[in-house]
Amino acid sequence: MSDPSTYWLTFTNAALGVVVLICCVAVAIGVIQELAAKRKKANVLSHIDRDVADLVASFQDGHAFHLPQLGVTMADGGEPLANSPEPREKKEEK
Repeated sequence: MSDPSTYWLTFTNAALGVVVLICCVAVAIGVIQELAAKRKKANVLSHIDRDVADLVASFQDGHAFHLPQLGVTMADGGEPLANSPEPREKKEEK
């Protein structure tokens, strides 16, 4: 270590080692934050999925919505409910 060029070379290598460690820590913190954000987003989306599933289940088959003024409406023109208050009349065949 009596040679000045060796001293500066050792000092430079140590400084670069510290910079590399700081960069590795910064990347690790970024990865941890990204994973935490993805986990939080997935948790929120699964909560929304449960809410939507509960909403669809509350409408019996997912296509029928009961409106007091209109009765049961079916957006897809599906079959009426079996316990409908007004049974459908069958047309007479001739």
